[in-house]
Amino acid sequence: MEESQMYEKEIVAVILYTSLFFILLAVGLIVFFYFSRKRIIEKELEKKDLEIQFKQEQIQAVILTQEEERKRIAQDLHDDISSKLNVVALNSHLLNSPNLTEKEVQEITQNIIDLTGKALDSSRKIAHGLLPPVLEKFGLHAGVEELCLEFSSSKSVKVNYSCRTEFNIAENDRHLHVFRILQELMNNSLRHGKATKIAILFEENENVKQCTYSDNGIGFLMHNSENMKGLGMKNIESRIAFLKGTIDIKSAPNEGVIIIFNFE
Repeated sequence: MEESQMYEKEIVAVILYTSLFFILLAVGLIVFFYFSRKRIIEKELEKKDLEIQFKQEQIQAVILTQEEERKRIAQDLHDDISSKLNVVALNSHLLNSPNLTEKEVQEITQNIIDLTGKALDSSRKIAHGLLPPVLEKFGLHAGVEELCLEFSSSKSVKVNYSCRTEFNIAENDRHLHVFRILQELMNNSLRHGKATKIAILFEENENVKQCTYSDNGIGFLMHNSENMKGLGMKNIESRIAFLKGTIDIKSAPNEGVIIIFNFE
């Protein structure tokens, strides 16, 4: 009888210890998953914060770029157009002066015609800077061709442009961002990279268009954050984000740059 009771007690003890073990194991797993989930949530929140910060930086870059563009346009209007129109106005008033000789009238009139023509040329250049007419009428391919010709005409750089895809002119609003990206990259190649050769290639793969841009300039150190955080690069990244594309940049001192970006 005693042996039976001891046996039963041992069984109860085993059951209790086993139950306690599984309870502790369950509690341990719950705690482990709780803290694991908490870490995952924290990581996700950090990722969201970084994304928000990146978007804020992009918005800030766009705002700064727009402000710089407004200042440039205002300066151009003031320097190139406003000043010329002021002289035109003065010359127009001179025509009302008494006792003017025929020669003086002809000189003043010719002056007005010349200044008006120059003001018109300046206004066309400003309008061209805002929205290139060739791009608006004939699409991105024609716009980039004209851009390459403009840079090549300076004789300081040779531009090799090739296009193996087609661009829908109905998407000019989006393609203007691609045009501005190339414009910024080419300006960087000349001003900062001291490049003498630039190559641009458009291709398409599975309805995604890709642009490969390269130059033979002085290049830069990739790990130098200052090279990657300039207003120009922020503006480019903002435009890439707007196009829902990606960008990959490779460079090294004295090895130029290779920039590949894609867009739909």
